[in-house]
Amino acid sequence: MFKKKSVTINETTLPQDRVALKPVLGLRPGVYLAGIYSAILVVILFFVLIYPGISNPGALLVIRTEPHGAAILVDGVYMDAAPSEIFAARGLRRVEIRLPGFRPEQIEVDARGRLFASWLFPRRIEIHQTLTAYSPALSFVDEAADYAAWTFTGESTATYQIPLSLSEGAYRFGPAASDPDARRFMEDTITASSRFAVTRAALRDLVRAKSLLDNQGLSPSPLSLIGTIEGMIAFLEQNPGSAAWLASILSGEDGDTITASAWYAETVYQRQSEAQIPANAAVGAASLQIGFLNFRMIPGGFDLLGENFPAQTNVDTFYISETVINAAAWEAFLAQTPKWQKENTAALVAEGFASMGYLETVSGAPAEGVAGISWYAARAFCQWLDSVFRQSHPVLSGVWEIRLPTEAEWEYAARLLSPDFTNPFGFGMYWEWCEDPFAPLGFLSAPAAAIDALGSPERSVRGGSWINAPGTVAIETRASLPPSFSSPFVSFRPVLVPRRNNP
Repeated sequence: MFKKKSVTINETTLPQDRVALKPVLGLRPGVYLAGIYSAILVVILFFVLIYPGISNPGALLVIRTEPHGAAILVDGVYMDAAPSEIFAARGLRRVEIRLPGFRPEQIEVDARGRLFASWLFPRRIEIHQTLTAYSPALSFVDEAADYAAWTFTGESTATYQIPLSLSEGAYRFGPAASDPDARRFMEDTITASSRFAVTRAALRDLVRAKSLLDNQGLSPSPLSLIGTIEGMIAFLEQNPGSAAWLASILSGEDGDTITASAWYAETVYQRQSEAQIPANAAVGAASLQIGFLNFRMIPGGFDLLGENFPAQTNVDTFYISETVINAAAWEAFLAQTPKWQKENTAALVAEGFASMGYLETVSGAPAEGVAGISWYAARAFCQWLDSVFRQSHPVLSGVWEIRLPTEAEWEYAARLLSPDFTNPFGFGMYWEWCEDPFAPLGFLSAPAAAIDALGSPERSVRGGSWINAPGTVAIETRASLPPSFSSPFVSFRPVLVPRRNNP
């Protein structure tokens, strides 16, 4: 067996290393270290409290405007949108405040800074500016036109948000509309804007704008909110298609509640049954030839206008071209107005009167008619043909004029002349331009002045074309395009109407 040996270790204490500072210039370490630390602290305090005021002197401009969102420029350079805090270098500075629709303001500011602690506590110069609107009503119409344009982009998503143009306009210009007539026109503009509320986002913006305007741009009070609700109910009662409109926008339980209501049944089903009523007139035998086109008389009557929300529309007697524009008439127009020739496409595009593809054709297109024509070109043709009409029929031209048809006129004529979209009148060969600015919810009523002022970024087209599959387009089908768009599937036919009917 092995025996364990015990080992004894003698522990000894090792000496510790020590650093001893020596005096410097006769000063003990405690003295000169305190001096060094004090100097470092002084340098830090200098760069924190003094140096910023020397190297970058100036003041902090705290700018607030009413309404908010105005652009702030300092010495002509855009800096931010109000409300904002902007540092201005020392000196006399020119502050400009700009907001579309309001009179620009200019303020001279002496941006004197402070030397001590300017980085931590800069000198603050408060600027509060209330802006004055040029014309609240007209400026609000511009905001409404932007709202109408955005509705053509479809429903907003998590990554794509539509600006609240209409309600922002109500906030900005509502308080400025002190004149009763201006305020009434703004209210009419909101009513006209409802004709573009085809998405949930647009509907929210519409309701918010109504609430803000009723309370002069401020958050609604209980009293103004009651008035807003009463106004909305009255609007819905005046428009029978409102039930179908709201049901098509709202989803889930809200939409189901509307479609299950008696209100929906009484309005939608009744209007749909009325839509089957044929037009109440027969095609007139009278015809008139003007510039290579033959016009057929359409006696006045009424049409149940609308694809999903029919509404009765009265139509006076008028004449309509039996075909879309033909090559002979178009060539005669180009010979006298060379601006619209195909060779000038680039210039027309630059002016916004056409798009690339102007007067282009595609394989399979009908031999009859001319397509690839923008709305502006179609309207120019009608103006030219009206001058031809004045020369050939001087007596009639004092009473009648030539233009593009309204949607009501086009649909009424189509029901009478070609209910099944067959020749000889050529409905269904091409989409056809109409005079009307396109409103997706054209059945909603609104004052005519507000409708005209608001306009639309697109123009109506009706009829479908040879490229559309059978059964996909009916006489009442509505569509639209930007007026500069030139499509090989779009043409037009002019109408001769009493001058008092000019839309």
